Amino acid sequence: MAFFPVPIPLVVKSTTHADVTRRAILRKTAEVCRDLAQAQGRDFILLIDDNITPKQVIQAHYNLINEKVSSETFEEAIQSIVLSNARVDLEHMSNEEYHFDNESFLKGKNLITAGLACVKANIRQQNFYTARKILGQIFHTLQDFYTHSNWIELGYKTPFSNLIQPSILIKNVAAKGEPTCSDCAKGTCPTNILESILQRKKLTSGYYDLNPWASKPKGKCSHGGLSDFTSDDIPRGGINKDTYSSDHGTLHEIAAQIATTATMELLQDIRNAAGDDEFLWLMGIYRPFVLCFVIDTTSSMSDSIEEAKRRFISIIDTKRGTPSEPSAYILVPFNDPGYGPVTRTKDPEVFKKKINALSARGGGDEPEMCLSALQLALTSAPPSSEIYVFTDASAKDSYLKSTIIALIESTKSVVSFLLTASLSWRRQRSSSGQKHGQLVAGRTSQDAALLYQDLAQTSGGQAVRVSKVHGRMSEASAIISSSAAMVTLFQSVSDPGKTEEIFSFYVDPSVSNLTLYITGSFLNFKLQSPAGLSQTSSVIEGPLGRVHAVGNLYTVYLENQTGLWEINVTSSRPCTIKVTGQSVIGFLYSFVQLFQGPHPGLALIEGRPQVGKNATLLVSVTGSESLRVTEVSLVSASGSRVQRGSITPLDRNDRREYLVSVPSVPAGQFSVLLIGVDNTSSTPFQRQSNTHFTSTSIEVKAQANTILEPGKDFIIPFTVATNGMGETYTINARDDKGFIKAFTDNLNLTNGGSAEGSVTLVAPNGTESGTEVSLTIEVASSSTGDFNYIVLRITVSSKVTDFRPPVCNITWVTANCTEDCSLKNWELSANLSDGRGSGIQSVYSRLGNGSLSITRSLDTEGINVTVATYSATCCSPDVEIIAVDAVGNVGTCRHYIRTSKISTTRPASPTTTSTTRFYSTNTTISVSSSTLSMSSTTGGFSFTLKLCLMLFLTITLSP
Repeated sequence: MAFFPVPIPLVVKSTTHADVTRRAILRKTAEVCRDLAQAQGRDFILLIDDNITPKQVIQAHYNLINEKVSSETFEEAIQSIVLSNARVDLEHMSNEEYHFDNESFLKGKNLITAGLACVKANIRQQNFYTARKILGQIFHTLQDFYTHSNWIELGYKTPFSNLIQPSILIKNVAAKGEPTCSDCAKGTCPTNILESILQRKKLTSGYYDLNPWASKPKGKCSHGGLSDFTSDDIPRGGINKDTYSSDHGTLHEIAAQIATTATMELLQDIRNAAGDDEFLWLMGIYRPFVLCFVIDTTSSMSDSIEEAKRRFISIIDTKRGTPSEPSAYILVPFNDPGYGPVTRTKDPEVFKKKINALSARGGGDEPEMCLSALQLALTSAPPSSEIYVFTDASAKDSYLKSTIIALIESTKSVVSFLLTASLSWRRQRSSSGQKHGQLVAGRTSQDAALLYQDLAQTSGGQAVRVSKVHGRMSEASAIISSSAAMVTLFQSVSDPGKTEEIFSFYVDPSVSNLTLYITGSFLNFKLQSPAGLSQTSSVIEGPLGRVHAVGNLYTVYLENQTGLWEINVTSSRPCTIKVTGQSVIGFLYSFVQLFQGPHPGLALIEGRPQVGKNATLLVSVTGSESLRVTEVSLVSASGSRVQRGSITPLDRNDRREYLVSVPSVPAGQFSVLLIGVDNTSSTPFQRQSNTHFTSTSIEVKAQANTILEPGKDFIIPFTVATNGMGETYTINARDDKGFIKAFTDNLNLTNGGSAEGSVTLVAPNGTESGTEVSLTIEVASSSTGDFNYIVLRITVSSKVTDFRPPVCNITWVTANCTEDCSLKNWELSANLSDGRGSGIQSVYSRLGNGSLSITRSLDTEGINVTVATYSATCCSPDVEIIAVDAVGNVGTCRHYIRTSKISTTRPASPTTTSTTRFYSTNTTISVSSSTLSMSSTTGGFSFTLKLCLMLFLTITLSP
């Protein structure tokens, strides 16, 4: 199956990995949202099929069918998974296990099951970004099974569930040396698989090699296609179903359909292990507003901390229960020499307790560990987060500046600094231990202020400086975004050499809460609205808005007027201008690499774009189906367009997606500007990225495709190349867990040359599975200051030895249901056990809206048993009880009670109309009044027991 970046000129468009992945995610996510709505008694108005869109799923989930709602985080999650899926063809085209080529069924399955365990471990630690990356990779391998093997030719119409079950072996694979195909001289032979293979249901897959001198085992099938040189060896031809034009292309559609179902099955396994709420977080179904605070807790911050507490708690309480309520809260305190730990919670009360527990102490010397704390925040918060740093000190760890820039650019997060005290008294201890007063020119010195200003500018944030006069911190903290779906319409940094500049921007009808931020000193500005009205900065309340000034920050709450606005700024010093608003219409963008070969596609570029070279962006408009993009440009920090890209719409039915080709990446800093027109209103539309990227002449590449096992050296090779000067480049490797053991610290490159280095990590024994390590490899030129980076997220995972799911045994059922279901209740009790496995970690119920209670005990053999008791009204007749062990294995049992005129009592008599199903993921047992049937989705067994067994059960269960 291919991943085509642009429309392919075929009569019928083939289904791609991107199509399969997107459809499966949308359908499964919609199913989860529907089940939650039904359990809560809410309506869910959405027909779940292959044509649903992210916006429709979000609207149905929040029951906002007739209202505008942002789908940006959902789209961003889907795109992350899709791009990770595509990258497998770029980095692992010749690795057979990633594609189930060369009959590598065991290795391919191991990739899937190990990756699946890693995804579950990351979800348990709430590392959703990394979980998505791994998920995309295993999707690719799973989907290739159906187009590269003969599963479809064997007549199967459902997924091969064994691929995601580590405890079940793959059997009936064609033996080594066993012929599987006949010769196909004409190149397209849909029946070239040997009849003996088909009759005996033997699994095989095609052999594949890009080497013109390659050969394959005698008698084996080839993958096929122009790039597969084994297909010229007898038996010639191939068996792949990647496209309609493939050797077995007549089976492409059914292979893609089953691949979609298999992808949904894997997602269901993750859902069962994670629970519905965490599954929706994985898929980006959450409010996009996350509160993230980094705060200095040294003694001099005492008053500011108290003000910050009041402001934080006010935001939490004001937004609770509203559409703008934060979906998560993150707090990172710092002092000297300590910083952290990270508090990350979805519970506002937990966060308020952590905020209230903050106290000012210590901090003998002036600089503090600000950037180390910010590093933790950037690696803990979701991508595109807004992070607020409160301090009155310079950074002792300013050497981390390049690491912070790398994390800002890679996550596209916005960092704003609230800096107190231009002049302040602070107390220090002398070497003799005596306290003395000292008047300092601000703990935030000029160099420190420039550092924070540079970081804020890179991210699209603000660097606000205020005095410690009571209330000033609270006033300045008004920059804290307390609304969801915030977008940036325009931002710029004024040229210090100019005393007057005029900036313009468009406001479209979807924008509300229009706000202008200007940071700078000794400046004046004048606004002009689309209607021709004007207002100067000296007018606090005017026809265009309300001006609020504190410290070096001017905030203007603008009247919402659609059309072209102008800002005239007069200043002899640099200042920043930013215009934001609240809108469900936004855009996503990524620098991507187009690659050719047998499966052409595109993959995300890590690090900075290369100066002077062409570049490609993948741009998606979110929240609107009526917007037409007319321009995508790279814009300098001063706001001028420096490169305009050529736009190619992608052939996507459910979204506005474009490839944008830029002929030459400019030198210096730039952001991405999108201009368009709303077809329904014919009004101009404008959005600008927050992040300012800096181009580079250095290229850094690295891969970390395996799992970091505690106690073992984990070596990550990397390559550095340059189109700039030949010299010795300095290497720095930094991580957020302290796992780095060694790394190459310099490389000598010739002009246009490349060299290789490595980083060695070691996670201590006992490190919890799912722990995420954020590793930044930075390469810098000592002569020019040019640098580039690559950020890798690596998962620690102990070797899994427990592959058995928990067992569920229903011990009794009380059902006394009549035709009027509201008058009666029913109950169920089940024993859940993981035997000698890793132990049950969570138990929950699904489908019904009854209550579940849990108790734990030991059986006679000393094995932990969890007793689950469930009760519900007869109007809620179904329940599914799910048990998850410590490594993510899932055991499920399901029970149905059907209302009948015949009343039943506990235990259920043979006349009770009820059904119980026990799942060990792939096995079903059904019990009715006359039979017990057991079947396996693996095809391993299927049988029915009657009379004798049921007579025994009847005697046992009768009252």
